[in-house]
Amino acid sequence: MDIIRVVEATKKYKDATVLSGVTVSFESGKIHGIVGRNGSGKTMLFKCICGFVPLTSGQIFVNDAQIRKDVDIPKDVGIIIEAPGFLPNYSAYGNLKLLSDIKRTIGRRKIKDTISLVGLDPDDRKRVGKFSMGMRQRLGIAQALMESPSLLILDEPFSGLDKHGVREMRELFLSLREQGKTILLATHNSEDISLLCDTVCEMDGGTLTVLPKS
Repeated sequence: MDIIRVVEATKKYKDATVLSGVTVSFESGKIHGIVGRNGSGKTMLFKCICGFVPLTSGQIFVNDAQIRKDVDIPKDVGIIIEAPGFLPNYSAYGNLKLLSDIKRTIGRRKIKDTISLVGLDPDDRKRVGKFSMGMRQRLGIAQALMESPSLLILDEPFSGLDKHGVREMRELFLSLREQGKTILLATHNSEDISLLCDTVCEMDGGTLTVLPKS
């Protein structure tokens, strides 16, 4: 079953075409990688899938709901796009607790367990403003995971992580796939693709090509 369907997706800003007739489907329960240089259209595609930016033309469906027609933002999705933003004077737990209070679907224990899952201490009162880039990235992954979504859309999720952190997060993503989660991730790293991804697409100049998985 395809969890995401993108049909002739085009996005234009004045004379610039950022996405050019992108058509692709992503099957549920797999890790799908998208590679491409900066400015190739990866992040814009993710923003359109998440409903953050409207298409100029075309359609995007997530779980059979058309984005910005049936729903504004897809349900049951965890998202990292660009650098995660947090309140600098709150702890890791404090930040996620504030976010969880919006939907009120999870409690204190689930938040703490998710923080532990990404290798942070849920009881650490250190302010996020004092976090390293890698710690912030781990917390961003925790934010995407904490409500146990079936779909994760992750733009450069390993950014800022050291080798140990990258290895831990790769293992985490593989375990999530084993649990039946679907992950769509953008990365510059060919090793991420070879170790993690079931399918690979390349973005270049706003067009998308499905690549053979070596």
